[in-house]
Amino acid sequence: MELAAQPRALRWLSRLTGALVQGAIALAAAGLLVSLALIGWSVVMRYVFNQAPVWVDDAVGFLLVAIVMLAAAETLRRGEHIGVDLFTDRLAPRAARWAQIGAVFAVLLVSVILVINGWQTAMQSRQFGVVTEGQIEWPVWWLMLLLPLGGALMGLVSVELLWRLLLGLPVAHAHAPKDAE
Repeated sequence: MELAAQPRALRWLSRLTGALVQGAIALAAAGLLVSLALIGWSVVMRYVFNQAPVWVDDAVGFLLVAIVMLAAAETLRRGEHIGVDLFTDRLAPRAARWAQIGAVFAVLLVSVILVINGWQTAMQSRQFGVVTEGQIEWPVWWLMLLLPLGGALMGLVSVELLWRLLLGLPVAHAHAPKDAE
């Protein structure tokens, strides 16, 4: 189906989702670079100056959670999530499409669970003033908010993919850069 022949709402959702997940992947990339810099600095401090910063491991662990939750939606959008394709590759096209619909629907359900439970847990942690254990005592609810954020992004991508599948449009690598194909 030509781009112009797609429903206007789907094109709008695709642009919105694309902008949001591109922003999230940019933040994840920045988090990865900060983690790399912190680990490099920590190694130099430990082995050259014998003064290891004890808080770096905690900070990198927190950044890892952010990286995963922010990058998951773009990974889903590109069709690069881990999948069991041993059987689905052997299905007839119609059955394969229904298998894709089921898989995307499952991701949508998980996304809803991440949003609801992540938000409730974050607000409960905030209410009780829970902080992380270790060298850095950050409010846990800051970190917990990454769950509903990542879930909301994956939910948006899932809605777009589900819509495309129901219209019979291709979704695998539909948004991947041209050099990745």
